[in-house]
Amino acid sequence: MLTLHTAATGPAVLVEGRLVAAVGGYEDLSAAHPSARVRSWPGEILPGRVRHGVRALLEDTFHPDAYLPERPDDRGESLRRGIHTLLGDGVTAVVDDLTDPAARAAVDRSGLVRVAAGHRPALTVGGRADLAVIDADGVCVATVLAGRLVHRRR
Repeated sequence: MLTLHTAATGPAVLVEGRLVAAVGGYEDLSAAHPSARVRSWPGEILPGRVRHGVRALLEDTFHPDAYLPERPDDRGESLRRGIHTLLGDGVTAVVDDLTDPAARAAVDRSGLVRVAAGHRPALTVGGRADLAVIDADGVCVATVLAGRLVHRRR
């Protein structure tokens, strides 16, 4: 299925499955692909963010859940909430400093990409469709991971 992501500023991104099919002006892409589902966002579409120091967030910090007081020390739930925090910030890749196999497995299951330091994400045709929509205040409005909408603020 084709999805055309467009935002208030910057280029539009056409996604087919897990990959970027095209990047360009909304008018051109929508005319060339009239059957594509259109998602309009406030802000700007950018490559997904890369997060450094993820070990501190996922391994060294416990994320309690006020809604599950009967499970105060559930490590798996804490990892899930930590990953949800990353996705809510527009993160699509993490610099791999993880040492805990459970944390690595949770990151892999989420679809986040583990990368080496210095990795620079880009929205390139044929590349994996990892993008973030950032509003004028720097807040992540949406996160798309391998073509799948995994976070939406509004």
